[in-house]
Amino acid sequence: MPISVRRLVRTSRPPRTRARSRLLAAATALGLAAVTAPALVLLAPAQQAEALPNGLATTPPMGWNDWNSFGCNVTEQKVKSVADYIVSSGLAAAGYAYVDIDDCWMAGSRDSGGHLVPDPAKFPDGISGTAAYVHGKGLKLGIYESAGTKTCAGYPGSLGHEQTDADSFASWGVDLLKYDNCNGDGSSPQSRDTTMRDALARTGRSILFSLCEWGQDSVWTWGAGVGNMWRTTGDINDSFGSLLSNFHTNVQLAKYAGPGGWNDPDMLEVGNGGMSFTEDRSEFGLWAEMAAPLIAGNDLPNSSPATLSLLGNRDVIAVDQDPLGKQGTQVSASGGLDVLTKPLTGGAAAVVLFNENSGPATISTTAAAAGLPAASSYTLDNLWSHVKTTTGGAISATVPGHGSVMYRVSAGSTTSTGTTHPLVGASSNRCLDAYDNQTAPGTAIEIWDCNGGANQQVTLTAAGELRLYGGTQCLDATGGATSAGTPVELWTCNGGANQQWRANPDGTITGAQSGLCLDVTGGNTAAGNVNGTKLELWSCNGGANQQWRLG
Repeated sequence: MPISVRRLVRTSRPPRTRARSRLLAAATALGLAAVTAPALVLLAPAQQAEALPNGLATTPPMGWNDWNSFGCNVTEQKVKSVADYIVSSGLAAAGYAYVDIDDCWMAGSRDSGGHLVPDPAKFPDGISGTAAYVHGKGLKLGIYESAGTKTCAGYPGSLGHEQTDADSFASWGVDLLKYDNCNGDGSSPQSRDTTMRDALARTGRSILFSLCEWGQDSVWTWGAGVGNMWRTTGDINDSFGSLLSNFHTNVQLAKYAGPGGWNDPDMLEVGNGGMSFTEDRSEFGLWAEMAAPLIAGNDLPNSSPATLSLLGNRDVIAVDQDPLGKQGTQVSASGGLDVLTKPLTGGAAAVVLFNENSGPATISTTAAAAGLPAASSYTLDNLWSHVKTTTGGAISATVPGHGSVMYRVSAGSTTSTGTTHPLVGASSNRCLDAYDNQTAPGTAIEIWDCNGGANQQVTLTAAGELRLYGGTQCLDATGGATSAGTPVELWTCNGGANQQWRANPDGTITGAQSGLCLDVTGGNTAAGNVNGTKLELWSCNGGANQQWRLG
């Protein structure tokens, strides 16, 4: 039977102690009894700084950072394997460019000349050798340091060594510097970051500058003049509560982001196992809507197809990377039911309906409220299911708890009804398939590698049918049964209620007669998503094995 969504604990994952150490270090350095919450600082508005004129980050940076998966256990081999995977999985082609090494990459002391030394056990080819490998894959390498005497993990910091370290980074072929804020000297983060900014500029190498000030010192008001991205929050962790906290802070800061400089609510936790598929999807969509850097933080080479269906969704990535460079803003946020809108190039808008609550809720807005120009009709292009519908102006959906629905809304009338597509499962990245190309009534419906065959081409009809083979055979709940576990089969189209389906905004497909979800038997396990796994009806539970998209 299907396996419901479960929260998994990654026993090999390093403990998240870094956020606390950063905050305590900052409080000590600044002489504060407590760290001021970023949201409260907004009571003192300030002018937006000019973007850093280094020509980098014209759209939000995309890539991967090792910390959330490996912590201090980072090695050269792990970094190289991630670079390999970014290319082989198609993520590089989707826009992921940076492979970032976080803390703990260096030896515990500088050499006799005052230079940083890569840990020879972890990086036998040094950072320069690792960078050369990453560059050979067509990618870019990022490195980590702190604007203090030590990094957050206790390794040598860059305070007082800015030019020496910047020169080292440039000579090694580094393309991005993530600059933390641990163990400072009491001076302002802005002054210490500016010193490193100038040192990087003097090297003559283009190095994207990522500020990690944890949302302190109103960094968003001056970050654009110093760096290309700046942390607006404390460290994220792999929980919905942390996602929500960072979202609430970052969404208020839209006016400070733009080409060359971006608000950063921290790297993604998508695929790390602490959140459900629904929550992971919300995080990825919200970060894209907020024009945030999309920096994956999971163990990429061991990503599930479900995780890749999120990280690799090019329609959502296109929202994040839209060249207009606008961060999405809140239209409404009543009772934990949020509406966000983001203007896109060409006059369209990306609209997110986000449900912070634990139970399902209907969230509604209008095209006018979302900032769309007046039109007689609008196309709602669901960026997760790829199903297109038409509206006269109302934008509404039933959104699952902790879930989101994301539309690209544009003037005009387009619908997926009557069109033919493969139907791809999120948990397997395989297509709905009539067994062995058979057409006889009773043929089993399964998942199989997508191959363009007629037995994988599904036509959506106005009657709610899912027809195969050019429209002669329908997807059918066997025997008209309505109980969980009912097999789904091929049958001659007859207009029966057991052949009517609803493609829902959350990406599920439910039987009109049963109300149950079209489900890949066996849930989200690897064994449940191999070629030949049968489809059935099952209680809707938000699992990736119940999520579908038009191919």
